[in-house]
Amino acid sequence: MDRYELRRLDYSLTEDHVDLQTAYKQFFKTHSDIETVRAAEPSGFDKSLWERLCAMGATTMALPESVGGDGATLVDLTLVAEELGRYLAPVPWIDHVVAARLLARLGALESSESQGSEDILNGTQLVAIDPQQNAPTASRLIPAGSIADHVIVRDGQDLVKLEFSTRPARVDNIGKLPMAWVDPAAADSRVVLASGADALAAYQRALDEWRLLTASALVGLVEETMTIAAEFAKSRYTLGVPIGTLQGISHPLANIAITVQSGRGLARRAAWFLDNEPDERPELAPSAFVFMAEEAAKAATMAVHVQGGLGVSAEAAATAYLVRARGWALAGGDPGATAVHVAEIVAARESRV
Repeated sequence: MDRYELRRLDYSLTEDHVDLQTAYKQFFKTHSDIETVRAAEPSGFDKSLWERLCAMGATTMALPESVGGDGATLVDLTLVAEELGRYLAPVPWIDHVVAARLLARLGALESSESQGSEDILNGTQLVAIDPQQNAPTASRLIPAGSIADHVIVRDGQDLVKLEFSTRPARVDNIGKLPMAWVDPAAADSRVVLASGADALAAYQRALDEWRLLTASALVGLVEETMTIAAEFAKSRYTLGVPIGTLQGISHPLANIAITVQSGRGLARRAAWFLDNEPDERPELAPSAFVFMAEEAAKAATMAVHVQGGLGVSAEAAATAYLVRARGWALAGGDPGATAVHVAEIVAARESRV
């Protein structure tokens, strides 16, 4: 069995993968506790945390070596995204690395020749992307629009990089993201990066990567909500027994555990195919997103219910996870549009058989 066939069946982690995930788990555990998360909610962004994350190489790892990056695989990136979601880190890492990878794919990121490109590479300048499947014709909500130095959007057959002398104002949102309305017509600078079918294909690849990494972030988020609920269920008693022994609690928690393992396996499989055989199973990355977008909200809701009145209080950690479970899934527009996209991919493949 060759390595490609093996990786179609086995998505266990190597020692290097485990070391990578452990390093980022410890990083976010140290620097992104719930107090830090709450403090960043007014802006949706913790600049100090972002600078620390960039200093760890989290932005450069995601880019190819040809532009000065470290050439990490998508499986590597899903591991970082999972830990980001576990600790609700208020940084636009997913948006930035997806947009930067798109710039590199289009040949618009030559770090050795451009100071601006070097700043994007190391995260000094932030790049955002419109992750909606069906691009609007005018203003659109961009998840990192209020803090980005550059915004990449589709405009008909063109991929355009926008810059604003004054960043758009943040829009309050359930996901506590630095989200803003971005109007391409109001940009102070508008650079066409590429046009035509190849450009749109590159953008679709970026959308798939955004959904894949968001799905992985939701996996980490859900696993942490399960941990919060399980710890509470072990210490809370009714009729002399822990509530975790009751079927009404234990069975839903078991279902959350199944969701975590299913979503994690699907995301890693999607990452491997997207890196190695992108034309073979193009539906996997958007499918991972659709699955986690639906299941994350259910799981986080259940975690809140396990804690009862405490869970729905504003200061409870479970509530912070619930609102992001719902809000992060909506950052790229209606997940239903992604589900339709999956159906179109599968239908087109079946029609060729």
